[in-house]
Amino acid sequence: MLRTKRFDYVPFDQVHLHPSVANHRPLQEAKVAHFAEDILHNGLLEPIVVWERNSGDYFLVGGFHRYAAIRRIRANNDGYFDRIDVRVVGGNLDEIQALNLKLNADRLDARITDYFDGILFMSNANWESGRIARFLDKSESWVEDILRYAPGMAPRVRHLLEQNQISWSKAKRICKAVLSAPPGDEREVLEAQLEALQKPKAPSAPRPLTYRDAAKRLKNSDETFAVSGPDLLALLQVVRSKTVPRETLEQVRRAFPGLLDT
Repeated sequence: MLRTKRFDYVPFDQVHLHPSVANHRPLQEAKVAHFAEDILHNGLLEPIVVWERNSGDYFLVGGFHRYAAIRRIRANNDGYFDRIDVRVVGGNLDEIQALNLKLNADRLDARITDYFDGILFMSNANWESGRIARFLDKSESWVEDILRYAPGMAPRVRHLLEQNQISWSKAKRICKAVLSAPPGDEREVLEAQLEALQKPKAPSAPRPLTYRDAAKRLKNSDETFAVSGPDLLALLQVVRSKTVPRETLEQVRRAFPGLLDT
């Protein structure tokens, strides 16, 4: 069972890299440099997460940029950070790999695609979708959507999603269309979906009258209106809807002279 065993202060040289537990984005030089300067001046304020596979046998699970920063500090400063603060966790390799993926995905700048590999890995390790959702603090339906669409997602769609050029809902819509295509037509449907993304959207028509404008104009008006219930209903439809039938607009113009055309 995955668990935090203790918080400890261990020799830096006892923390190693495990070939099956890695940082899932390349280390960013600017980020390592920032951490090195911050840690050098302020100390390691957040413990690094390590897996104690055997007693005193530690492998890095979370904090790869901070680990690299400390290694850089030590290379330039003898005796600095001989020991570091760590959060020691225990569990089997599958659980540690899942934790590593979660820690990578839990960053503030995480994208939904950062969760794909982790969720697929946990599913392949026989984790049920409910367990994955609880582990990641996500909804089960969110996890199930990833399990449904991520494995067969076209590389170009994933790239657009990674670059925030399309939303997750739009990516799912493309995947649904491809999965629903007749056998043999998947590529053609994908190309049509991607081509549709390039077409500029027609500008939406402005609201004929917003609530704020209506309130402002009525407040500043000295007019007295004699209106019926249907007239009031027509006015509500105009201020609440983006598209309004022509006859409704004409009814408002008649009941509230000048309100629409001010």
